[in-house]
Amino acid sequence: MNKQKLKRSIRFSISIAVITFVLAAIFSVVSSSILGKASTIMGLIIVLIIVLVGVIFDMLGIAATAASEIPFHAMAAEKVSGSKQAIIIIRNADRFASFCNDVIGDISGIISGTASAVVVIQIANGFGYSENSGIFIIVSVALTSLVAALTVGGKAVGKYFAIHSSTKIIHFAGKGIAFFEDKLKIKVLSKSK
Repeated sequence: MNKQKLKRSIRFSISIAVITFVLAAIFSVVSSSILGKASTIMGLIIVLIIVLVGVIFDMLGIAATAASEIPFHAMAAEKVSGSKQAIIIIRNADRFASFCNDVIGDISGIISGTASAVVVIQIANGFGYSENSGIFIIVSVALTSLVAALTVGGKAVGKYFAIHSSTKIIHFAGKGIAFFEDKLKIKVLSKSK
């Protein structure tokens, strides 16, 4: 590996660590404040949404590494929306996958664990159980196991679709990014070098 690539990799690693820190703090504060005011059922729904976000972003990251650039060149020639963004995603698949899998995916896993703990406490308080009671421990283990199973199972299914439908998934992501860039004028991707 040459020095320029090493410097670029280190710079990216540091920036992704800072982004992760900031996003984790934001998601943690937002989810905790929402869960603090939500009912138990709403808390469970929020936990499931957090798990779903992690699964979707994991699928996007895998699809970026599995997709081929070739179909998107034909789409770009025909000016199909999202095709140029899809090419950028594929050319930067390592960075895109790192952001989707490691940043968003891992943050979702951590936040879903924290959120499920808050929901367990809500359930225990709702039924008047202390944190040392057997019921509290059973509910805690059951909910934690359920969240873990949904996360791992969902990511397994997502990986299957990511590998076998990578072109469709990355084109969908490209369209989403194109909407932000074209309609909302929010720059999401930079041109690859």
